[in-house]
Amino acid sequence: MRVASLWHLVRLSLRRDLRGALSSTFGVAMGVGTLVFFVALGSGVGRVVREQIFPAEARLVQVVSPAVSVGALFGGGALDDRAVARLAALDGVAHAHRRMNVRVPSVSSFNGDFFGQRLRMGMELPAVGVDPGLFAGEIPPERFVDRGEGESIPGVISSRVLEIYNRSFAPARGLPNLSPRMLEGFTAPVEFNRSWVASRTTGPSIPSRVEVVGVSPRGMLAGVTIPLDVARRINARAGADAESYSGVTLELRDPSDVPRVSEAVKQMGLEVDDSERELAQTAGAAVLLTTSALAFLSLLICVLAAVNIAHALSASVRARAKELGVYRAVGATRGAVKALVIAEGALLGLVGGAVGTLGAWLLGFAVDLAAQRMLPAFPFKPDSFFLFPLWLCAGGVLLGVLAALVGSFGPARRAAATDPAQVLAG
Repeated sequence: MRVASLWHLVRLSLRRDLRGALSSTFGVAMGVGTLVFFVALGSGVGRVVREQIFPAEARLVQVVSPAVSVGALFGGGALDDRAVARLAALDGVAHAHRRMNVRVPSVSSFNGDFFGQRLRMGMELPAVGVDPGLFAGEIPPERFVDRGEGESIPGVISSRVLEIYNRSFAPARGLPNLSPRMLEGFTAPVEFNRSWVASRTTGPSIPSRVEVVGVSPRGMLAGVTIPLDVARRINARAGADAESYSGVTLELRDPSDVPRVSEAVKQMGLEVDDSERELAQTAGAAVLLTTSALAFLSLLICVLAAVNIAHALSASVRARAKELGVYRAVGATRGAVKALVIAEGALLGLVGGAVGTLGAWLLGFAVDLAAQRMLPAFPFKPDSFFLFPLWLCAGGVLLGVLAALVGSFGPARRAAATDPAQVLAG
C-alpha cells in the first residue's frame, strides 16, 4: 500500500470516530507532558545545585593533610614544599595551587559610607592564602600579589557570598545590590590576631586593610582569599606555623584522571577533601530521587494511555469489521490491514506526544513567569527552574509514539486476522 493511500485511509478512519481519537490523544498528551515537565524541572534544579550552590569543578582535586596519619610517623602525610612538588609531578596534574590558612583569628569592623548607604558592621573574617594561579583567567596575576608590609592586602570574594548578600542580606537591611565590578577597589579594615569570639589571643594584633580585587567561585566561601605570601607573612609575625600548607588544589588536565590521581594522593599519606563534591552529589541525588518518583507516575499515565488506545482501536476494529472485510476481499493483504491500524495508533501517539511536550514547555514557562513575579528574591534563585534540552523534547514525542504503538499492536493483529468471507456472509 502506498503511503499516500495509507494516509488517506487513516484520516478517514480517525475522522469517523473523532471523539475517541481525541480521548486517546489526550491520554498520551497527559502522560508525556507530565513526564517531560518533571524531568525538565529536575534537570533545571539539578543544574542550579551543581553550578551555583555547590560548584565542584570536575578537574579540581582538593588535597589536605590528614588529622591522624600513620604515614606522618615515617615522614609522610605532611603538606610541605616537598609534598607539593611530588603532587605537582603526578601524571595528569597541570597545576598544584598551595593553600595556607591564616592561623590566627581576624575581625573586620566597618563604619562609614557603603555605596551610598550608612553602614556599621563588625564580623569575624577568616582568611586563606592561595597561589595567584588559582584565579588564572579571572583575576590578573599582577593585582593578586603581596604589596608589602603596611600596604593594603588584595582580597578575592566568593561569588556565592555575593549571591547570598544580594538576595538575602541586602534586601533585609535596605542595602544596595552589588556587582563584581562595583566591588573591585572596595577596602575594609581587618585586624589579624584578634577575635570577638575567643576569650583572648596571644601576641599583638596586626591591623591592616583588605582591598577587593575580584570575585570568583573559587574564592573562600566563609571569608576572604588573599595571596599566599601575605598569609605566610601574617602567620610568621603572629608566631603561628608559616611553613606547612593547609591544602593543595590540584588542577588536572582531564576530569577522567580524578580517580587515578586521588588514589595516588592517598598512597602518599594525604587525604582528598571531597566534602563539596559530596554535598553536590547528595543534593543532586535527592533531586534525582524526587524526579524519578514523579517520572514513574508519569510513565504509569503513559501505560494507561496505551491501554486506552488499545481499547479505542479494538472498538474501532469491531465496528469496522465489514469495512476491513471488504479491504481484504478486494486484495488488501494482512500486512496492509495491520499497517493501517498501527498507522492510526502512531498518528495518535505522535500528535499526543507533540501536544504533551509543548504543553509541558508552556507550563514550565508559566511557572517561571509566576515565580519571577510572586516569589521573593532568595540566594541562587534561577532565571528558570526548568531545562528543556533537545533530547528531552524529542524523547517526549517518541515516547508518545511508542505508547501508541504498544497499544495498537493487539488491535492490529485482530484486524489482520479478519476473515473476509465470514464477515461478508454476515
